[in-house]
Amino acid sequence: MTWTEQQLPADHPPVKSGKVGVLVVNLGTPEAAETGAVRRYLGEFLSDKRVIEIPALVWQPILRGIILNTRPAKSAAAYREVWTDKGSPLAAITADQAIGLQERLGAETNGGVTVEWAMRYGKPSIPEALEALMDGGCERILLAPLYPQYCAATTATVVDKAADWLRERRWQASLRTLPPYHDDPAYIGALATDLGRQLDALDFVPEVLLLSFHGMPQRTLDLGDPYHCHCRKTARLLEEAMAQTGKYPDLRMVTTFQSRFGRAKWLEPATDTTLEEEGVKGTKRLAIAAPGFSADCLETLEELAIRGKEQFLEAGGEQFATLSCLNTSEPGMAMLETIIRRELGGWI
Repeated sequence: MTWTEQQLPADHPPVKSGKVGVLVVNLGTPEAAETGAVRRYLGEFLSDKRVIEIPALVWQPILRGIILNTRPAKSAAAYREVWTDKGSPLAAITADQAIGLQERLGAETNGGVTVEWAMRYGKPSIPEALEALMDGGCERILLAPLYPQYCAATTATVVDKAADWLRERRWQASLRTLPPYHDDPAYIGALATDLGRQLDALDFVPEVLLLSFHGMPQRTLDLGDPYHCHCRKTARLLEEAMAQTGKYPDLRMVTTFQSRFGRAKWLEPATDTTLEEEGVKGTKRLAIAAPGFSADCLETLEELAIRGKEQFLEAGGEQFATLSCLNTSEPGMAMLETIIRRELGGWI
């Protein structure tokens, strides 16, 4: 019996401690592909001041009076086109990534870690997952936003939510945050390997590989957000890595930004505009990938694979393929294990 155990009063509540946890986080998803669930999700997402940088007095009447009365039905219809037996593709893939990481990092009883997953918007929430880790005895937790490129509207808002949880705790866990990994050799190598495998499996040879990243308003770049630079560096390093294989000498790679909405100026060139332009100018065979997404979601499965294909074919293209995100592929999971083990250094 240790000295501490000797000093505990007989009625002291049981306490678990001394363990290490990992929380992988993705953006979020509605709980169902129906209007009410989408409205709740969009209400949370579009009320985040990191996402919409308009004063609340101006923005909230627009959000509550117009957007949440018109957009949810349209978005719910889009979600229904990609919904699976497991529910949201993003949630299902993120859960599988957490399971895979748990297997790779080992059970905490054998000196490993406890892995949980959460959505920044929706369920399971970040506070719920952090509570579960602490209840399980995790005093040291690696917060792992699965965004390769840093953006205030993604990475920073995950840290904000975790900080809100910490603020309410009497006993705070020690937190680390996974840095952006946009130029990490493990990430670039995983992308090159996995995209190469998928290109090799196509029944046609693309003339163009479009690298589509999620868009952000131009003002975020002007205000100092590094997201645009991170995306461009990822694209450059990926193009260099794939060129080194010598397998794609005639493949032209183009970087674009998707998911624009509203009247503000967004990062360019835009994915939808580029798809139309490529078709009009004579490109017949095109493949598209979304290296900024760690898991397939509405933006890749509906916006790119369905709407993007329609845009390209209607503009004159003939063959189109959407390449999967890293998801739970072997290169993707090996990459996640590598970067997470690195950040756990000194803890395990």
